[in-house]
Amino acid sequence: MNVLKRVFLFYYEGFKSMTVGKTLWMIIIIKLVIMFLVLKPFFFPNYLKTNFDTDEERIDHVIKELTKPVISD
Repeated sequence: MNVLKRVFLFYYEGFKSMTVGKTLWMIIIIKLVIMFLVLKPFFFPNYLKTNFDTDEERIDHVIKELTKPVISD
């Protein structure tokens, strides 16, 4: 237990004393929020959920797409 407390305090003190690092972490967190909460629903809609009604239809579609032969030029 003492080791876990020391590891936690090590990282806690390190993050607390950061100056530039705090700004960089905030930029990273803001970018992740924008990517996953804002852009994902617009650019990656749930194709299977919107185009097929049952799980069986979704499974059939995925199997058909995965096993479709590749046509080369």
